[in-house]
Amino acid sequence: MHNSNFIVREPLLDPKQRVIGYDFAWQDTGNNSAEHKEAEAGALLTFVAEHLVSEKSGWLLGDKVLFMETVPGQLDSEAMKKLPPKHTVLTLNSSDLAEPETLAAVRALHTRGFGIALRGADVSDENLLSEATHVEVQFSADDFAAQARRYAALKKSAVRMVGRPVTTWPDYDACATLGLDAFVGKLHLTPRPGNTAKGLNPTQRTIVLIMDMVTRNDDIQDIENAFKRDPALSYKVLCFINSAAFGLKNEVQSLRAALSLLGYKALFQWLSLLLANASSSGYSPVLMETAIIRGRFSELLGQDHLPKGEAENLFVVGIFSLLDRLLGITMAEVLETIQLSDEVKQALLTRDGPYGAYLALAEACELNSMLVGPLSASLKISPEELNVAHLSALSWAQNIGI
Repeated sequence: MHNSNFIVREPLLDPKQRVIGYDFAWQDTGNNSAEHKEAEAGALLTFVAEHLVSEKSGWLLGDKVLFMETVPGQLDSEAMKKLPPKHTVLTLNSSDLAEPETLAAVRALHTRGFGIALRGADVSDENLLSEATHVEVQFSADDFAAQARRYAALKKSAVRMVGRPVTTWPDYDACATLGLDAFVGKLHLTPRPGNTAKGLNPTQRTIVLIMDMVTRNDDIQDIENAFKRDPALSYKVLCFINSAAFGLKNEVQSLRAALSLLGYKALFQWLSLLLANASSSGYSPVLMETAIIRGRFSELLGQDHLPKGEAENLFVVGIFSLLDRLLGITMAEVLETIQLSDEVKQALLTRDGPYGAYLALAEACELNSMLVGPLSASLKISPEELNVAHLSALSWAQNIGI
């Protein structure tokens, strides 16, 4: 399946807007036969076990939980022996539990610590819900009072409610009021309303100043002195160089050594990341995380298809493609603030040039767009290559020390 289809993800948010995990699925191909669904479920579990579980490091998504739809025939698959129970939630149709063998398998997995989410369940059926850790509930803004009554009893139980679909921030607030525990929907590209701060704050102005110095290839001592004027930035660059994502064996304690090890290209990439993260506008944490993943994903997509220096530029393209929403200003204003190459500007404004299609492909994967296939084919990127890059970007984003 990973050789012919594409993984799509949706983030799961908690009531505090934190990203607590992801919902993974294969992009819908329109084939709903039982045999195809069985093959899809097995391929997804196997692919995730192969690429997100390391013998050396264990689970590569940190504290994130992964929700994956499955079928009864896959509950005792080999992949289930590799996946970490406390980070894995298996979504089943509630009707599947009518079969004694399936119910027994669910109970065994539950005992081992796996999460079990039920779809299409009667929330008043206490016996059925006793077999689950999560239950999907369909949110509708039209019958808020009825939903409040329906979910009141569940709030007192151990079963966690997952709202789907939650596509706007007002709906998110309504779901939080109802007592839901997690929310799945297209909120990862939408700034959180409420804070009207716009433009660059003092920390970001310092970052832009250093980015300009890096662009000019100023002396490393001058760049070090600029960092020293902001102790918090100095601390953050040391945290980054010593993070798991950088992979050094020995800890770096000197700011000069950190800057020298990074080099100008990597330093500019990291400053781009920090510029977005230092925003005081009303963005949501999921928007920031999406920018990080998009930057790394774009870079990985270009690594085997562009010269090394050009592939590194894709990281900046990915981060900057959401900087307007993170800063609360237009993309034109972003590009007036920071010196970027014409090729990077072209990708950000029109999705054209040498980098544009890579950015468009990363965006398409976030939106479950049917453009994923045509875009990947145009770039000669196979589905497997795309899926590996996708999961690698997710893993990298958990370990960057920002």
